[in-house]
Amino acid sequence: MEAAEFWAFEEECFAQGHSLVCGVDEAGVGPLAGPVCAGAVILPRGWTAPYLNDSKKVTEKRRETLYEQITQAAVAWAVGWADEKEIDQINILNARMLAMERAIQGLAVEPSFALVDGNWSQGITLPNRTIVKGDGKSASIAAASILAKVSRDRFMCTMAEEYPQYGFERHKGYPTKLHYARLREFGPCPIHRRSFLKKL
Repeated sequence: MEAAEFWAFEEECFAQGHSLVCGVDEAGVGPLAGPVCAGAVILPRGWTAPYLNDSKKVTEKRRETLYEQITQAAVAWAVGWADEKEIDQINILNARMLAMERAIQGLAVEPSFALVDGNWSQGITLPNRTIVKGDGKSASIAAASILAKVSRDRFMCTMAEEYPQYGFERHKGYPTKLHYARLREFGPCPIHRRSFLKKL
């Protein structure tokens, strides 16, 4: 995608008088274990980088490189979390929005508008616009998706050291054949989402 096209949604916001626009996205809705993590990013106007895209379409190595580029270039960036207990208490949709709101609130510079990935923004206190598959359409949301994915993957690798029997470093808590096999063998650990384990 051309840089100008990737900035079309942000440019619409600028035209409406919003000088600081953040992109927001999350990673970790589907896993059986661990938190959901959201990224919020305010990029310098027009900024881009090679391979910037939806985090699911970028290799792990390129995501790590992009993470460093984004965090160094951003006007402001933050990540927010909702843990497995919160997910079980309020459900994954509400936990996803909670993590996004926490990420926005964590920004050192306050934006006036948010571009939010998906079709739901209840719980986001900032004026916002939702964009379905926004991580492939907006530079700011793509950057937020990279921060969320890399941050969550790093967290799950630390959890792999604490709970080595589950292979978290391989599947990051997602419902793979290996993960189900280990769950059947060892049962759940403290970071498993009990509300996601009803099939076991």
